[in-house]
Amino acid sequence: MMKKQYALLLTIMCFSFWGFAQNGNIQGKVIDENGLSVPYSNVIIESLSKGNLSDEDGKFTIIDVPAGQHALKITYIGYTTAETMVDVMAGQTAELVIVIRPTSVALEGVLITGYNSGQAKALNAQKNKANITNIVSTDQIGKFPDSNIGDAVKRIPGITMQVDQGEARNIIVRGLAPQLNSVTLNGSRIPSAEGDNRNVQMDLIPADMIQLIEVSKAVTPDMDADALGGSVNLVTRTSPEGFRLSATAGSGVNFISEKRILNGSFLLGDRSKNDKFGWMLSASINDNDFGSHDVEAEWSDEFEYFNGSDVEEVDVDPYVNVYEQRNYIVQRVRRSFSANFDYDFDANNSIYLKTIYNWRDDRENRYVLEHEILDAEDIEIGDFDITNNIPTRFPVEVKRETKGGIDNNRNKNTRLEDQRMQNYNLGGNHLVGKLKVDWMGSYAKASEERLNERYAVFQSEYIINNDISNSRYPLFTATKPSDANDLSAFEYDEITEENQYTEEQDINTFLNFEWPLDLFGQGEGTIKFGGRGRFKNKNRNNDFFEIDLEAQYPTLADVPTQDLTDRNYLVGSKYKAGSYASKAWLGSLNLMGGDPVPDEYLRENFDVKEDVYAAYLMANQKLTRNLSVILGVRLESTNLTATGNEIEDEDTFIREVTRKSSYSNVLPGLHFKFNASEATVLRFAWTNTLARPNYVDIVPTVDIVHSDSEIFIGNPDLDPTTSMNFDIMAEHYFKSVGIISGGAFYKNIKKFIYTSQYETEDDSFGNGTTGYDVYQPLNGDKASVFGMEFSFQRQLDFLPGFAKNFSVYANYTHVASDAEGIKNEDGEERSDLDLPNTAPNIFNGSLGYSDKTFSARLSANFSDAYIDEIGGNAFEDRYYDQQFFLDFNAGFNITDNLSVYADLNNITNQPLRYFQGHKDRTMQAEFYGRRFTCGIKYDLFKRKK
Repeated sequence: MMKKQYALLLTIMCFSFWGFAQNGNIQGKVIDENGLSVPYSNVIIESLSKGNLSDEDGKFTIIDVPAGQHALKITYIGYTTAETMVDVMAGQTAELVIVIRPTSVALEGVLITGYNSGQAKALNAQKNKANITNIVSTDQIGKFPDSNIGDAVKRIPGITMQVDQGEARNIIVRGLAPQLNSVTLNGSRIPSAEGDNRNVQMDLIPADMIQLIEVSKAVTPDMDADALGGSVNLVTRTSPEGFRLSATAGSGVNFISEKRILNGSFLLGDRSKNDKFGWMLSASINDNDFGSHDVEAEWSDEFEYFNGSDVEEVDVDPYVNVYEQRNYIVQRVRRSFSANFDYDFDANNSIYLKTIYNWRDDRENRYVLEHEILDAEDIEIGDFDITNNIPTRFPVEVKRETKGGIDNNRNKNTRLEDQRMQNYNLGGNHLVGKLKVDWMGSYAKASEERLNERYAVFQSEYIINNDISNSRYPLFTATKPSDANDLSAFEYDEITEENQYTEEQDINTFLNFEWPLDLFGQGEGTIKFGGRGRFKNKNRNNDFFEIDLEAQYPTLADVPTQDLTDRNYLVGSKYKAGSYASKAWLGSLNLMGGDPVPDEYLRENFDVKEDVYAAYLMANQKLTRNLSVILGVRLESTNLTATGNEIEDEDTFIREVTRKSSYSNVLPGLHFKFNASEATVLRFAWTNTLARPNYVDIVPTVDIVHSDSEIFIGNPDLDPTTSMNFDIMAEHYFKSVGIISGGAFYKNIKKFIYTSQYETEDDSFGNGTTGYDVYQPLNGDKASVFGMEFSFQRQLDFLPGFAKNFSVYANYTHVASDAEGIKNEDGEERSDLDLPNTAPNIFNGSLGYSDKTFSARLSANFSDAYIDEIGGNAFEDRYYDQQFFLDFNAGFNITDNLSVYADLNNITNQPLRYFQGHKDRTMQAEFYGRRFTCGIKYDLFKRKK
């Protein structure tokens, strides 16, 4: 049998190379008038009904072309159709570069420049792609006031972001949580520096380092399958067809801190005289001094006190039992450097090296005023009031905490969070007869290091008034104001120092083969197959020490302090921060010889190895002139080795535990694309995807905390979440560079992962653990997600006069979800529960104006509230509140190469807000204020003739 298979393969190869001997190939690149690549342009030989798309770098290959002279036609919305003749010789590959140029829309005279040029590239790419995709080009990115790639991605239909310190960080695609989506850089998976999840820090990558953003909402079999919501691929800049120099310099101010912003970038690239070697260097820096104003609360519906002989429990209406007021002072320095190279050996062989290094320093001081209700044994009758069934007065433990770091050139008395991400891709493209071969090997690493992170805490006790008359802005105030202001009453509690380090390394390799195979006689068709190996290692290594300095600093009055009270506090002027230990004093302390505190790190530390092997087979066939299909299957096998700690009472190490597990997934896919007309495209996709568990969830950790009657355990037997997805989409493209589209999608999700909370019914964990609360990640039964997407972009060229220079950009996504199999703390299944992190409504919109010299844009981004974390019951569920961002930017072209710009961000002063159970019960409200920047840009092109 094996001999017959080899004979058949040999026969096929012989006929293929015999066929190639009679024919030739065409390799080319499509560029614009500035020498920049034109991605996903449509290149066809009409006489042969044969063609192909250029890739993200503008390169294309047409295989098995009869010898002779042929006319190539390149079509692109918003650009003049280009035609050129090419001579194909038998057994050889012809090379050429094709230039296409923007065109004025017929009879309207609207010049396709600036933002519209970028929009044209993005829409052409979206139109010509075989699967359901959204594209954003570098020109579009530059027309929005977005400093990091997360803020740029949130402009795409169906996407919203979770923010951190006012910048978009975690991506949510079609309402699905960040860990359910994949993010790649040049096709290589980006590792995560987060310690407990797979989330990629999108705010780590500057927007001006990226050439193209591709969001695939229906993945094809040749793509990684762990993209349950979608796959985001970031493409770095590649070498131009000629000399290019670009530079930006700017500054601004954060209104919350009244401190400066500095930013700058440059880009330099060219090709060698013989056009074989191309290079592109780029770098970016953003130095931002800002901060945030924050209040936080926990809510309870139970009140306990000591009645003289026993603890008595009273059911009350919801009230705040833990309240915090926080001041953050932050300096964020984001640096990035990229060096990309490519070399063409000949028409059939080329290689490339793409590299990027991102480095962000977050220097932070945090000052916290915390109030927590005393234990029931310490609350006596007379110490509290309950009015209208709400506790309005009760005693609390009050803490004043300063967070900082050591005094050196790096930390500067702050907590320094050093985050780095580096990625190196070496790959090649080859043409062997009719066989296209591409390969890549990559190494990527992400790390987060926080050394010498220090906390100084002083505490007191007094009775407070609990004001929740406006539950969105709860407030605790001392019944005796002198209690809050008497620093000598705040006694030494603790001084600690912590070191944290998290690292993820990722090695990727893939090899793809593509063979022309026209099964339906339409002139186009291929079969593609290949494999990938992905090898990850994730580990976290933290420690924590406590230092007893009570004798030297018995009270807060005995240390240098600083008053953080701010009459312009963004949450409200009624919030008085008061005084805290100064950061300079904390940074100057010699904290050698501290005692380790294992309960702060033993449960947190882990090591996980994850190896993924994948193979696929995919056919891309044109069934008729207007109908094409992609049909294929992908197999992914995952092997895990996870190591964690078994501990007791949080601080007693018992042993290290290692568990191995594995699973495999077979993932078929089907895509149809129908060109109803030259401007209208209909799409349908049936795909199967997965999402692997977060690393921390599969670590075999066991922690029995007898003092709190709680048990925390990992779950190395977790299965991946899988989803069967159905997508349908209709798109109509305007000649004046625009689109109107609409579609629906449905996801049938199985084995989603959530943290279960239940009570033990027996002594199954030993040592008298009956009645303990157990927290463990589990697979839920199933969930479903149904959604609709609508998008509209258009130049308003039908309007008279200058009004024709206006453009509209708008998209809306609605998502409805349902989750089953989630149990509450009593073991009862909960009903009518949405899938966590599923935002019901998402909207993006902008109104822009652009002529030859001036452009301006007002941009809006809205996302609805959604459940973020499932609690033991509905009252304890945490929700991420709705958010509405409004930004404005403008630019003016002084010359063809020189321009100035101005951006105003977060006009609405949108806070990050969480609420507990009900929208009016604030858990966190963190304000960042507005930000203004302005600067100058220079861009020089010298395309080779």
